[in-house]
Amino acid sequence: MTANLQPTRPMPRGRLLVGTVGALVAAILIVCGGILPAEYNVDPLGVGKLTGIVRLWAPEEKTVSTRARSMAYAREYDVPYRQDVVEIPLGGFLTGNDNSELEYKVRMKQGATLTFAWEVTGTSEPRDVHFDQHGHTTPKPGETMSVASYKQAFGLKQQGAITAPFDGIEGWQFSNSSENPVVVKLRLSGFYELIQGGQPGNEASVVANVPAAQARPNAPFASKAAP
Repeated sequence: MTANLQPTRPMPRGRLLVGTVGALVAAILIVCGGILPAEYNVDPLGVGKLTGIVRLWAPEEKTVSTRARSMAYAREYDVPYRQDVVEIPLGGFLTGNDNSELEYKVRMKQGATLTFAWEVTGTSEPRDVHFDQHGHTTPKPGETMSVASYKQAFGLKQQGAITAPFDGIEGWQFSNSSENPVVVKLRLSGFYELIQGGQPGNEASVVANVPAAQARPNAPFASKAAP
């Protein structure tokens, strides 16, 4: 018996066009609503945010070393955290070097960090005050001293941070070349120790956390320098 085969009729052109357009629209919706938010964090339709698909996206990861020059970015210290304000009065240059300039430093362990900010009152001329920011070890007689020089300049203010390259003392040499007394107000915070008066780094016996008039009680100009 011979099968009665009916010829397949082609899909009408209108239905084919509608089907093609529908498939294209569906593909666009899938790409814009699913693939772009999930893979590229691009959400033109807002569907990714609405459905939470956008949370599937994550940027390419790059591992960053947590050490630089053998120093860790994250550290812990045995020295307690502290904050201090040191008001340093300096006499005019006519009062002599012992009064118009001094060195003030703090003691730090290698790798310890402090932040600082200082500003001069008593003059508006930047070239009146010179500073030498540096640090050095305190070796025993016969031993070599290690020195780190950071900045030498004229100016009335500075702010930043210091990370000690060795066990030693870190700070500044301040010099006032004007005729009038000035005060350097130094703010410190971090992991360091104050140096007792008369010791290297604080030979002028500056007292921290008191007004300028009391910071150098033996200096005759101190009260005049206080703002």
